[in-house]
Amino acid sequence: MLGVEDGSFSSYKFQRKGKTILCGVLTKGLKIEEIALRLIDVDGLDATEKLLDIAEHLGLLDMIILGGVTFGGFNVIDPVVVHEALKTPVVVVTAERPDNEAVLNALKKHFEDWEIRYKVFERLASISPIYEAKLHPKENPIFLEVVGIEFEKAFEILRRVTIRGRIPEPVRIANRIAKAVSRALLL
Repeated sequence: MLGVEDGSFSSYKFQRKGKTILCGVLTKGLKIEEIALRLIDVDGLDATEKLLDIAEHLGLLDMIILGGVTFGGFNVIDPVVVHEALKTPVVVVTAERPDNEAVLNALKKHFEDWEIRYKVFERLASISPIYEAKLHPKENPIFLEVVGIEFEKAFEILRRVTIRGRIPEPVRIANRIAKAVSRALLL
């Protein structure tokens, strides 16, 4: 399974023209098999393409777990496009309930091409409701959207690979690596 997260960036410093890391962590169970890094544009439109490049490099995947839909600011990964291209289930995991209305307002305020970016959210909402789930009884819930897999199956898989906190290990590790690498490179 492939966990995907992004690195740190400073939109002020680069005035929306910077880069950050998109990190993919390939795991087998809880064991890290491989790590793949790509640069993406902050607030760009290249994150889906870069994820597909990572997936092509890594080969056959059983599932992709995205730590959200937006990476590097508002650079969106389209889970539906990824699923269609790879024939691999995609699960979007977030710690906070997604608020598509707030996303729409922010996109309209800051992007001339807001319609292109927002179509990703609309397409995902048309395929999957937002599921609220507790992977462990003592943890707060997470929120899931699923493409190409039933919620119950995705939930069971995520429960098995979530050991620290409420975020599945492939995503948690990808987040830690992406943040460390992007800070080290001063992106």
